[in-house]
Amino acid sequence: MRLVQIVRNGERRVGIVDDFRLRLVEQSFPSVYDLGWKALRESISLEQSVSNAVSGDSFDYEAVYAGRSEWRFLPSFDHPSEPARCLVSGTGLTHNASAKNRAAMHVKGDAEATDSYRMFQMGLEGGSPAPGEVGVQPEWFYKGDGSVLKGHLDALTVPRYGDDGGEEPEIAGAYIISPNGEPFRVGLSMANEFSDHVMEKKNYLYLAPSKLRECSLGPELAIGDVPFEHVPGTVSIVRDGAMVWSSDIWTGQKNMSHSVANLEHHHFKYAAHRRPGDVHIHFFGADAFSFGAGVTLKAHDLMEVSFPQFGRPLRNYLEIDSEPETAVRVKHL
Repeated sequence: MRLVQIVRNGERRVGIVDDFRLRLVEQSFPSVYDLGWKALRESISLEQSVSNAVSGDSFDYEAVYAGRSEWRFLPSFDHPSEPARCLVSGTGLTHNASAKNRAAMHVKGDAEATDSYRMFQMGLEGGSPAPGEVGVQPEWFYKGDGSVLKGHLDALTVPRYGDDGGEEPEIAGAYIISPNGEPFRVGLSMANEFSDHVMEKKNYLYLAPSKLRECSLGPELAIGDVPFEHVPGTVSIVRDGAMVWSSDIWTGQKNMSHSVANLEHHHFKYAAHRRPGDVHIHFFGADAFSFGAGVTLKAHDLMEVSFPQFGRPLRNYLEIDSEPETAVRVKHL
């Protein structure tokens, strides 16, 4: 089952993807988060929670997807009322291409290349432990709270203090923390992690601030027992209606140096990441991106991430805040 979250003049609804139609869930459950809490309260699956709340309303999916409707997409999962209670994070160096691209950014710094490949190799050797065992921990980064999440057709903006902006096509896990502090995976979604690779290339210690950027999630959230062994896809950049770059990409556990279970353990082992009611969006890593191929994105470029197994492609435009950076002044209290 795949779900979308849409909004019109402040009214939120959840839709079930049914080929070319969206079947709407009852208005009393305006977010996937609400349906998740319903499932936790009733000790049922999220799929059952959704099925029990289907309304008789439906409409054309294509009109919303193409931007021809008064409805627009929200991120496929979020905290609907408190964005600060959504932690957005990710894991790097989980795919071979990501390790190669990281090393290529720092060809003059042998230590960084060595560290990158060492981290990737550690994952290959110990990132997929047997069930019940703990594997090696991955690289981890923080992107922000729920305010950085964008939906399908939203712009992703290079901030005035940024050096660049580039797509990172990934699958992200969406999670909710139960009342007794247990993490539950709500589903998996296509995502564009969107980072500042020029800033990162200056010095690998700038990785942390280069990740503090907007990102997108959706349009669809796959829920239930979602296969994630081998997931082929494509990523492309379109400028003025013409494709300027495209690449085949692969994700899924067969193509990663860590199992999802190991990534989840090392994220949720921290008590602070198991606060009841919180939401987590965690990116699983990218296989390829245009910056690694020497492409520089320009304002209004269209970034498309496509993993057919997870529904229709995710599309976002790049915008650039060209205003000069100004100093932030802190006042005495």
